[in-house]
Amino acid sequence: MSEKALKLKKQDGDMWIVVLTAALSIFGLIMVFSSSLYYSLSKFGNTWHYLAEDAKWMALGWFMFIVAANFDYRVIRPFAKLILVVGIVLLCLIYTPLGKTINNATRWIDFKVITIMPGEIIKTCLIIYLARFYADDPDRIHMRLWQGKGANRNKPYGPQTALPLIWIFALMGGCFLLIYKQPNFSTAGIVALLIAGIMFAAGLSWFFVAAVGAAGVAGLTLIMNSPSYEYMRDRITGFTDPFLDPLGEGYQVVQGLLAMGSGGVIGTGLGQSIQKTLYLPEPMNDFILAIIGEELGFVGIICLMVVYIALIWRIFRVSLRCRDYFGMLLCAGVGIHLSLQVILNIAVVTASFPPTGVVLPLVSLGGNATILMLAELGMVVNISKRSAAVNAAAKQKAEETAQ
Repeated sequence: MSEKALKLKKQDGDMWIVVLTAALSIFGLIMVFSSSLYYSLSKFGNTWHYLAEDAKWMALGWFMFIVAANFDYRVIRPFAKLILVVGIVLLCLIYTPLGKTINNATRWIDFKVITIMPGEIIKTCLIIYLARFYADDPDRIHMRLWQGKGANRNKPYGPQTALPLIWIFALMGGCFLLIYKQPNFSTAGIVALLIAGIMFAAGLSWFFVAAVGAAGVAGLTLIMNSPSYEYMRDRITGFTDPFLDPLGEGYQVVQGLLAMGSGGVIGTGLGQSIQKTLYLPEPMNDFILAIIGEELGFVGIICLMVVYIALIWRIFRVSLRCRDYFGMLLCAGVGIHLSLQVILNIAVVTASFPPTGVVLPLVSLGGNATILMLAELGMVVNISKRSAAVNAAAKQKAEETAQ
């Protein structure tokens, strides 16, 4: 393939990812305005405050999307270690005077000009770092303690080959503790699951997947029995029957369930929610799905889930078709990240999981999470462009060889 043709082919990215991402972004703006109208009026004296805030974050996010979609994603590979170090340093800065406390949780760093949430930033940092870590040596995912059948005899064997896995598990534990102590159990859990998911995509055996799961259950049990985290334990155990304490720990979940239940099959109509009239606390955040269920009904939620499923499928499709191992793991990491956020948010709103504060990607009120998710999706589009060019060149070369 000529250089001109290859350059043209690089422009052929996965447009479905762009279209689906844009659809979620526009829908998110509409639902943030609808759900926050009364809350914004009560708190700021106008109905547009949260819409303007969400539009600002969305605009910044789409700027990052465009940048990430048009710069060669391989440029960030040499800086993966530095990116991880920056992410971890930001997590540590939370425990300095720069840390900002809201509602008894210190999850933000206030730089005066901008406030950032390191718990969200570290997710993207980990995706990039782990993609580089396993792309440099795919055998790092295996513990070669003995020489098995068909093994590569040029590779060393023995206890030292366990060090890469030990390092990643140590990284997982360190990030988990730094986020959990904020306290932010939900983000800490997502980070641990994200690392485990990328390791599985890189070829981690089922034995270690089960080991990670067992360690997670053991850790959760210790948390629930820790006297110093009684509040968190109440939130974890209270979701089993939120109606036992409908005015206390179960209040937000109960109001969310009432909203979804009153929506029925087709909903009460856009803008016609009752629960958003100061019954459901901050309805534009992690419980925005309840307002969607009330106003657009079961049909509206199903349509939204179809869009998410289609977007996740397209991301993993790009991952499977990518010939670059680094790009493949980047895409897989983004797909896992998006999937975890959607699944956990749905689980919380439907009282299938304790309230966690996990937002619905691109639909809940924006911030750090929106900007980073759009940047990650931009990287996927970038990878799809280059994959299309490489695959087309390989196909043409094969055809020329056959002739």
